[in-house]
Amino acid sequence: MAKFAMTSGSISGHLTRFAVPMVLGNMFQLTYNAFDSIIVGRFVGDAAQAAIGIANPLMNVLIFFIVGVCNGIGVILSECYGAGDKEKFRKELGTAVSFGTLFFVILGILFISTSRGILRLISTPPEIMDMTVDYLRIVLLGLGFTYLYNVFASSVRSMGNTSMPLLFLILSSLLNVGLDLLFVAAWGMGTAGAALGTILAEGCSALFCICFARWKLPLLKLGPADIKVEPGLLKKLLSYSVSTGLQQITLNIGKVFIQSFVNPLGVQAVAAFNAVNRIDDFVFQPEQSIASGGTTFVAQNRGAGREKRVKQCFWQGLGLELIYWVVIGTVVFNQSGGLMRAFTSDADSPMIGIGVCYLQYMSFFYCLPAVTNWLQGYIRGFGRMNVCLAATFVQMIGRVGSAALLVPRFGIVGAAFGCLIGWIVMLLFEVPYYIFGMAKRNNGS
Repeated sequence: MAKFAMTSGSISGHLTRFAVPMVLGNMFQLTYNAFDSIIVGRFVGDAAQAAIGIANPLMNVLIFFIVGVCNGIGVILSECYGAGDKEKFRKELGTAVSFGTLFFVILGILFISTSRGILRLISTPPEIMDMTVDYLRIVLLGLGFTYLYNVFASSVRSMGNTSMPLLFLILSSLLNVGLDLLFVAAWGMGTAGAALGTILAEGCSALFCICFARWKLPLLKLGPADIKVEPGLLKKLLSYSVSTGLQQITLNIGKVFIQSFVNPLGVQAVAAFNAVNRIDDFVFQPEQSIASGGTTFVAQNRGAGREKRVKQCFWQGLGLELIYWVVIGTVVFNQSGGLMRAFTSDADSPMIGIGVCYLQYMSFFYCLPAVTNWLQGYIRGFGRMNVCLAATFVQMIGRVGSAALLVPRFGIVGAAFGCLIGWIVMLLFEVPYYIFGMAKRNNGS
């Protein structure tokens, strides 16, 4: 079991080797939505891109709930792997696969049946209602694929291996681009074609990951007897995974509210907001990937009883986050115009100027989520999921409340300043907890 263990060797080396493939993997995963937006914007128009922009926050409530659930599962599996408990590892994974798959298929069906009503509640413009409903419903059909990929990818990453999930995402992302071009550009299927390409590609990524786990990692080779719910393990699994899942839901429900403030500004503003959100996603994923590396590192070393390495990890990981911010902030500030032009075929589209203004402010603000993500990843490695949930909740209160006041007056730039205020509120919660909560832990309490 030591092949991918983080319990010895260079701390910064482990964090980098874990984070880089995961960063690349998350980047490729984000190309699902980004290429949907780019290809639809270029071959269908700004109205279709606005439809995808409205659907994405709703869709992401479920998708990122899945990601959060699987992050919680990954912490438990990392602890088992660090402690060398193979039997418990397999039982936890079997419980996660059997219970989670059924739950998310049912949840997807529920959201499909209520999607039009939800879209009305967030003031979706009537002229793009039908194409928004089509896109959202088709993507939600693939929710089971999304869960299966993420739970097996989390199990592989819990062992310290991020390379293979990266490979599978590269393959499925390339497939998604090809299918988008076929369904949207060649066959004229519009937003429905983009959604269909997405779920087919997601299904392939899930299949690739499951096959690798079965054939190459004996610890992950689940037989029919393993695909069952172990009641004794389900309680802890739910405690960890529901907290991390609710954290992601809180974050994305907040984004739905902000989207509802932007929607009355008109199609051009909605299209610009969709584009900048896709760019934000690309920026945030490396920060979150470094933090996920910290979570796995802390959990494995805690499982192995190596507390000194856990303490040493904090400052090295924070340094990596800040170096990344300097690089990405410079790129986004200087290339904001080119980034926005990628989302439209109209060089004079008003959405370009709207988006550039937003991105140039955000390039400075990205420093704060670099810090908050690392604090959350580190704290999550101790199993303190409720602390991370509470921090995200207060962030969203600050972000949504300020956006409600600022967006109607300043457009989507108001949403950027809403992010700033939310991150400041989050730090005011997390930093005291780290100082005092971690001090108590270090004293043995």
